[in-house]
Amino acid sequence: MARTRVRIPSLLALSTAGIVLLTGCGDSDSTGKADASSSPAAGASASASADAAEKPTVVVTTTWEGAFAKAAGAEDITVIVPQSVHHAPDYDPKPSDLAAVAKADFVLYAPFEPYAAKIKEAAGSKAKLVEVNLDNDPDKVKAEVDKLAGMFGTKDAATAWKTGFDTEYTKLNKEVQAAWPGGKAPTVVSQVFTVWAAKLAGATPVGTYGPEAVTPAQLAELSAKKPALVLDNAHMSTGTVLPDSGAKQVKIVNYPGDDLDLLAVYRNAAAELKKAAGAS
Repeated sequence: MARTRVRIPSLLALSTAGIVLLTGCGDSDSTGKADASSSPAAGASASASADAAEKPTVVVTTTWEGAFAKAAGAEDITVIVPQSVHHAPDYDPKPSDLAAVAKADFVLYAPFEPYAAKIKEAAGSKAKLVEVNLDNDPDKVKAEVDKLAGMFGTKDAATAWKTGFDTEYTKLNKEVQAAWPGGKAPTVVSQVFTVWAAKLAGATPVGTYGPEAVTPAQLAELSAKKPALVLDNAHMSTGTVLPDSGAKQVKIVNYPGDDLDLLAVYRNAAAELKKAAGAS
């Protein structure tokens, strides 16, 4: 079945019709308060339970939004679009998906997803609908994580995540730049949703294309720039973008896996970029 649910600590199920696609989780305990006065330890346990109970229930359309939610500190996350759907905007939500949406505290979606209107209609009066700017540019990611953490009440968790993110990103950026022959970044053409990968490589694209197919005029214009690399979007690929140009085409993946680990997206991109540079 087309569902995927990922739990971080375990949490209450969203609903018996729980839907999935790209994951998340959380948990709560209603018994802690009764014991809070019996001992300091019991009080601490009750406090922990209360904190867990305050964690929001979040439904996201894809693992991309799910990774942003997880980075922001959410633990109970249900993903609607299954990982098996290569092009998420093509997915048609099922009634069970929409039922889960209606029971969430927050529903995260992207404006380019054509089923967003259905998600809005199904959300009802309880869920807060949040439009997410899906862009893996590091500055934009951190801005979205801060925004979501402010809504979720999880600013400390988001701050910790951003610290780890900055450390890992800096490391990957240095590794990729060190892989280029002579230490000089190559000339790059990028699909509009993979410009962040060029930034990771320390390169500024000399041209962009998409999301529509490349037109003959664009093909001539981009080929004339003699790019060494074409950073293609694995989720919207139309095949070889600049045939006969001699450019290496690098497949860049934007969506995280079922573990909702956004950092893995940068690690994978760095590995592909280093491979393109001839590094092992």
